[in-house]
Amino acid sequence: MILILDFGSQYTQLIARRVREAKVYCEIHPYNIASDRVRQMQPEGIILSGGPASVYADGAPLPDPRILDMPVPILGICYGMNVLFQLSDGVVTRADRREFGSAQLIIDDASDLFAGFSVDSETRVWMSHGDKMEALPRGWRVLAHSVNSPIAAGRDGSGRFYGLQFHPEVVHSERGSEVLRNFLFRVCRCDPNWTMEGFIERETQSIRERVGEQQVVCGLSGGVESAVVALLLHRAIGKQLTCVFVDNGLLRKDEAEQVVRVFSGLGLNLRHVNAAAQFLDQLAGVEDPEKKRRIIGHTFIEVFDEAAKTLSDVQFLAQGTLYPDVIESVSFKGPSATIKSHHNVGGLPERMRLKLIEPLRELFKDEARVLGKLLGLPDEIISRQPFPGPGLAIRIIGPVDATGLTILRGADAIVDEEIRAAGLYEKVWQTFAVLLPVKTVGVMGDERTYENVIAIRGVESVDGMTADWARLPYDLLGRMSTRIVNEVRGVNRVVYDISSKPPATIEWE
Repeated sequence: MILILDFGSQYTQLIARRVREAKVYCEIHPYNIASDRVRQMQPEGIILSGGPASVYADGAPLPDPRILDMPVPILGICYGMNVLFQLSDGVVTRADRREFGSAQLIIDDASDLFAGFSVDSETRVWMSHGDKMEALPRGWRVLAHSVNSPIAAGRDGSGRFYGLQFHPEVVHSERGSEVLRNFLFRVCRCDPNWTMEGFIERETQSIRERVGEQQVVCGLSGGVESAVVALLLHRAIGKQLTCVFVDNGLLRKDEAEQVVRVFSGLGLNLRHVNAAAQFLDQLAGVEDPEKKRRIIGHTFIEVFDEAAKTLSDVQFLAQGTLYPDVIESVSFKGPSATIKSHHNVGGLPERMRLKLIEPLRELFKDEARVLGKLLGLPDEIISRQPFPGPGLAIRIIGPVDATGLTILRGADAIVDEEIRAAGLYEKVWQTFAVLLPVKTVGVMGDERTYENVIAIRGVESVDGMTADWARLPYDLLGRMSTRIVNEVRGVNRVVYDISSKPPATIEWE
């Protein structure tokens, strides 16, 4: 196991994902975790993440210094490297010129972290710092440098401490994964034994032992996480599992029917609750996006609770909580900013008095997809583009009503059909339609119209943390626009969103 200490970097989760991709298990914990707890975990290595602070500032976050005495390799990334330097009596100062973005890294020592590289060769890396290492600690040596960072990578004389000024975990660092793998396998001597096949066997046995002969209820949305949880529980306990599908009326065209068809066909015990009218009543007149999210979450709990009460002898609730949900929703996971709340982390069990089963809470989304494939989840579910929990409610800017949903569903279905017909559905991260709170003048059949505007959003991304707008072919955009205006009653104009994340977000709300 590799332990990652979080100092508040926006990339901390990416470090964990890269380690998992190398088939090595890892966990993220706060930077100030007690050294006794670390010893109990018995990690093969420790990674110190980046962070927004400067180590020489008052109150800068620092780890329990006894952790550095543990006989395991430690890799510091960006701020983490500064921590190692500072605690080893090196000198860290504010740089004359900050370095954000792409930089050329020049290799000075092609061993250890840079095994497989060539001395004096260059590789593109991603920098994000305003400090620099002014002087090496005693016994350290430089492994690589850049124009602005004379000490861009280094190690101590014992071969136990390593530091990188750049971020190897981001995709912009061309050979960053190689550097991390060298740390895992050459330095820490880890074994690549974290596999989804092994996870299935361990979790299946664990679920059987915990549940025994009792009943479990699972909220099934049709998304990847809840689908994988349902199939894993079905594999472990069969008919002791009842899945409740709450149709909130905010799904895409024909999506509710698809969920019922697919999961009934897989042999799951499924109950379909059509609560569309209840959700729409609660959302009537609501404009604020966060209020929409809260209403949808609370209404879901109420509907699910009522459905679960009709089941006999249910003792457990299964949820599709993923590791990022846990990290983002629980403040003790470190100083990283809470990005959003997740109603599936904590809310339901307290309300329903059920014991909680969260078999995916150690996994990232890409790992859950691999798990789903191994469990026999159809590609039509596994390969679906990301879809927000609040559904179409946050793709209608402003109040949600039946008319707006009908317009948006029609436009979104056309975007989906055309992107699939062009062979781009699995190549583009996300494509969807948004209904804007704007009406414009148009001309149809020699008559003036004053109707709605649809925005098409298409983005390229690897993990959703950053995204660039997709350069969709003009003729494809033209077909989408023509079809939407001709086939969706109430729309006379289509626009294309060319904003990247940041500064925009992928979803409009």
